[in-house]
Amino acid sequence: MDTTTGGDGPASLTGWAGVFTLPNLISLVRLGCIPLFVWILFGAGNRTDAALLLGALGATDWIDGWIARRFGMISDVGKVLDPTADRLLLLVALVAMIVDGSVPTWFAVAVLTREFLVGLAAIILALLGAARIEVTWWGKTGTFALLFAVPFFLAGESTAFAHEWFAVGAWIFGLPGLVIAWWAAYGYVPRALAALRGGRAARRSAS
Repeated sequence: MDTTTGGDGPASLTGWAGVFTLPNLISLVRLGCIPLFVWILFGAGNRTDAALLLGALGATDWIDGWIARRFGMISDVGKVLDPTADRLLLLVALVAMIVDGSVPTWFAVAVLTREFLVGLAAIILALLGAARIEVTWWGKTGTFALLFAVPFFLAGESTAFAHEWFAVGAWIFGLPGLVIAWWAAYGYVPRALAALRGGRAARRSAS
């Protein structure tokens, strides 16, 4: 089993051992369920079931991370696949809910703008040859809170049991999650600059 270590962090699986892992399978299942969510919301017109599926997909964000850490299945593939699944889930869900009218537009736009800027910055840094930036604890916390807030907004606009409380819970998770997510995005700026310098230094050393 191939592993690499990064500093004082836990070992990361590499090669094929880092591809075929249970956490990566869970992330792929989450990605595969995104079209199902869209169909339930618009095709079946069922906000309640769509909210349940979305909430379950958000909860698995914690599950796959726990499995990876608990059973030594952290991998380089997973470090990319997991946040990619998170980002796509939020983007698709929020755009669909804007169309559906089940989320405040300003809130959705604030989240989408943050995700767009972070994603764009990641692409630009990769094109410039910067080293890959690890997702921070604050970034994961903000995303985790938003992954609960978004289905709560949807459930709050549905006929689900206690939907009024889901509407309240959406703001309890949503506002802190939004603030933390933007704070984490700001915190990535010095990391991005350091990654860019590190990438350039590595290229100079190689040449």
